[in-house]
Amino acid sequence: MGDKGTKHFDVLILGAGLSGIGMACRLIKEETGLSYAIIERRERVGGTWDLFKYPGIRSDSDMYTFGFGFRPWTGTHMLAPGAAIRQYVEDTANEYGVLDNVHFGLKFTKASWSSADELWTVEVVNEATGAKDTYTSRFIAGCTGYYNYDKGYRPSWPGEEDFKGQWVHPQFWPEDLDYAGKKVVVIGSGATAVTLIPNMVDKVGHVTMLQRSPTYIMPIPGKDPIAVGIENLPGIDVIPGTDKIAYILGRPRQVVLQTAMYNIARRAPRVMKSAIRLMNQVSLGDKVDIKHFTPTYEPWDQRICFVPDNDLFKALKSGKADIVTDHIEKFVEDGIITKSGEKIEADIVVTATGLDIQLLGGGEVFVDGEKVGFGDRLLYKGALAESIPNAVIVIGYINMSWTLKSDLVAVYFCRLANYMRDNGFTTFIAHGRPEDRTDATVMGAKLKSGYIARAASEMPKQGKGRPWEALQDYIRDNVALRYNPLEDGVLEFRGHDADGDRIVIGGFKLPGVANQLANKAGAPGRWLSRHV
Repeated sequence: MGDKGTKHFDVLILGAGLSGIGMACRLIKEETGLSYAIIERRERVGGTWDLFKYPGIRSDSDMYTFGFGFRPWTGTHMLAPGAAIRQYVEDTANEYGVLDNVHFGLKFTKASWSSADELWTVEVVNEATGAKDTYTSRFIAGCTGYYNYDKGYRPSWPGEEDFKGQWVHPQFWPEDLDYAGKKVVVIGSGATAVTLIPNMVDKVGHVTMLQRSPTYIMPIPGKDPIAVGIENLPGIDVIPGTDKIAYILGRPRQVVLQTAMYNIARRAPRVMKSAIRLMNQVSLGDKVDIKHFTPTYEPWDQRICFVPDNDLFKALKSGKADIVTDHIEKFVEDGIITKSGEKIEADIVVTATGLDIQLLGGGEVFVDGEKVGFGDRLLYKGALAESIPNAVIVIGYINMSWTLKSDLVAVYFCRLANYMRDNGFTTFIAHGRPEDRTDATVMGAKLKSGYIARAASEMPKQGKGRPWEALQDYIRDNVALRYNPLEDGVLEFRGHDADGDRIVIGGFKLPGVANQLANKAGAPGRWLSRHV
């Protein structure tokens, strides 16, 4: 699919994590015939799962839906360890021959689209040498995720300069960190904090989870009972393909379960709150005050955290871990004073305080010389940024596995590419109207997580109704992205007809507008227009 001496490709994929490797595999699986290269800043594939090294790092979604739809995850863990996920990504890349097309050690800095040339020019820098290079492509696929790899979010607190202990952010966990016998405070209440506490508890002297407000936390089995049952059937290991049975059965089950749980939480929040509270109460017994697990917001106003085999609750009941719900008044030499006056001693403070949002790794995007941002752009079908030609951007679900959405976006892009090839089109572009606009980001109008609120000005927006609404619903998105007609009167295609004339299909209301844009872009030939 191209060699590393070539600097022009049909598709440039930015990022070699789950989304980027999945996109490349789909280009092959869907027989697009497109050449491609993956630009990856790190020296290995895996993205998030190559970056994070903190104790217990694991998926926060079940592996039936977090794994690729085209290559089953065959383990029994519901939430898999980070190292296993990274290896799964690399094994997938090897199986599809993708690894040879990854250009490692290159940071994407700028992408410029030329309407006259119908081409992207992408600038990168080799971070090891400082050397700059340039690629060109017909399409770009933004598969970098949505957070800053260079820094995590960390608020400041009064007196923190007085603290004599060690600071650690989970995004940059020191490999040699010795916390054996130490007093550790983990500030935060999200998935990272919930993971760290049970995975540090056996070695620390004591660990405290300090949260400003509680999070909804649900216990789940550590291993899928069906997968374990199948694995333990006599003679099952000698029957070809049986390692995939649990995945085939489990994936649709988890999709339906996640969809139903989210819909119940939105339509009957009191029912969901009562169910979660009951599960927590049973898990905690009388050892821990339930107030620490009773949020003031509704379920799915922020993400729900899942704990396998009650590991967090077991840690809290062990006596070596506790949870404090309070605000920080100030830091002192040997710990933290809370607003209520309680002192929490600490040798190590872990700031599990969240992510810093950043799209496309911080690279800039220009269209015909004009710099464009994503914060004022609608996202068409959750995949194409408004008015940015031949570009697809992957942003996963907030209420389900990231990979469910990233794989659908990859399938949709392959449909577009094959359709364009078969009909002589060279460019696609989605146009929004003023009446389509809202201020809600694609992450959801009701999601109130801190990292989403902080990035509201940077994240693409969703619009009113289809195709601009961010559905957060895999079942409906599956229909919209896999099966709905590509020509819908909103998405515009440009190309050549049988006589060699330039043609615009969809998007514009008046042929005169198409001709004006063609002339502005310096495009040769006569433009025709057809509306669907």
